[in-house]
Amino acid sequence: MPASSEANLSELILTPGDATLAQLENVWRNGLVVRLADSARPGINASAARIAAAANGDDPVYGVNTGFGKLASIKIAAGDTATLQRNLILSHCCGVGEAVEPATVRLIMVLKLLSLGRGASGVRPEVVALIEEMLARGVLPVIPAQGSVGASGDLAPLAHMAAVLLGEGRAVHQGHEMSGADALAAAGLTPVVLAAKEGLALINGTQVSTAFALAGLFDAFASARAALVVSALSTDAIMGSTAPFLDEIHTLRGHRGQIVAARAIRGLMEGSAIRESHRTGDSRVQDPYCIRCQPQVTGACIDLLWQAGRTLEIEANAATDNPLVLVGADRIVSGGNFHAEPVAFAADQIALAVAEIGAISQRRIALMVDPTLSHDLPPFLTPDPGLNSGLMIAEVTSAALMSENKHLANPCSTDSTPTSANQEDHVSMAAHGARRLGRMNANLAQIIGIEALCAAAGVEFRAPLATSGPLQAVMGALRRTVQPLDQDRYLAPDLVQAARLVRDGVLVAAVPTGLLAEVHP
Repeated sequence: MPASSEANLSELILTPGDATLAQLENVWRNGLVVRLADSARPGINASAARIAAAANGDDPVYGVNTGFGKLASIKIAAGDTATLQRNLILSHCCGVGEAVEPATVRLIMVLKLLSLGRGASGVRPEVVALIEEMLARGVLPVIPAQGSVGASGDLAPLAHMAAVLLGEGRAVHQGHEMSGADALAAAGLTPVVLAAKEGLALINGTQVSTAFALAGLFDAFASARAALVVSALSTDAIMGSTAPFLDEIHTLRGHRGQIVAARAIRGLMEGSAIRESHRTGDSRVQDPYCIRCQPQVTGACIDLLWQAGRTLEIEANAATDNPLVLVGADRIVSGGNFHAEPVAFAADQIALAVAEIGAISQRRIALMVDPTLSHDLPPFLTPDPGLNSGLMIAEVTSAALMSENKHLANPCSTDSTPTSANQEDHVSMAAHGARRLGRMNANLAQIIGIEALCAAAGVEFRAPLATSGPLQAVMGALRRTVQPLDQDRYLAPDLVQAARLVRDGVLVAAVPTGLLAEVHP
């Protein structure tokens, strides 16, 4: 899970256009202070100068000396520039719902820095510097999560971020929520008075949608790694075959994710005495698909995550507001980079992957608790079935979560509704498409946690035969937190703890790093 907003463990210098997924995940998880590389400063200065010249000129330039959206035909006097930008921010603070978690707010601010740092937005250096100092001193705006349709920028949520720069809105400082003005003052910072286009530059853009999607991507990769570890343990629990994981099978097909997944499972199971005990004399010819086709399913999900990650890495480095200052051409041009369609597609891809990783995990749970399928494991993995129900209802819970994720995986990018008097007549719905990934990943971590409980119990029933060294280490990490279910007990806390071990990477950390080195964004 991401660190708290107060962690600020170290400083990271990011170069706009070149920030990596690894750097952004580090920011999100560890609460780093971020500043832009000095190489970004000349472009920022040049675009700001071009906007200042346009603001003092006679030609209408959208968002500089005109109204916004359907009101773009209304010319604004030069003396009203600051009022125009301030009014834009305050009028757009229409977000509702629960507040975005601090780690994601920090990521939103970092993404906005990267976008402004491309030198195409026309903001002055002092606006960039204030965002940097807010990050450094722990001033995080309170951003309501709902209100963006993912086009014309994430207007409402970004307005709540921008409002704090003006001394408006709400913010958290040193763990306490207060007014934006009080938060800046407590941190020794001064609100900024916006110049021409600066308000528009702050709220036009895809940074909220992209931050939600990145958070979803990072957690989805963490769950994919955990799924490979736990699925290997499940394979040993039901005395499954490792033959379907032979490298030759997967290289014949050629999909990278499938090859990587099979390699990881082979490595995790290497040296298992359970596996060696049934290489000969086993009457079963083939295992069910949830065992045999793990590389094909989980690997395909990893491929989807890699594809989505590439899209999001590009978007994280993009200039996405409007209009854009083309300094080399000495032009200010209206465009549509604020439309978050690429992010919406990426979010839908991540959602599909999360749902499918959970779907096949749930089938492995069902396999292990069913005595007709589990190869001699006791019903519901309890040593005294009948008097005890064991993991019967834990499996039902996993089915409920799997079904919920299937529903949530329905695409959001295919939806649209016209807004702003039909000026913004096609939108991406990227923001809530990406925001749902948090809920889906929480469900997935719980499904995999339940599978871990079942798989560990199944392997323990195979004693004195032992699983592989890496998987014994996984079981040790699990059993330090959750004890074996010898008799029925109040089980909900065990499920919570199992999900935490998945979510926090504890189970994955128990195995040698090289076995899962390739399963990263």
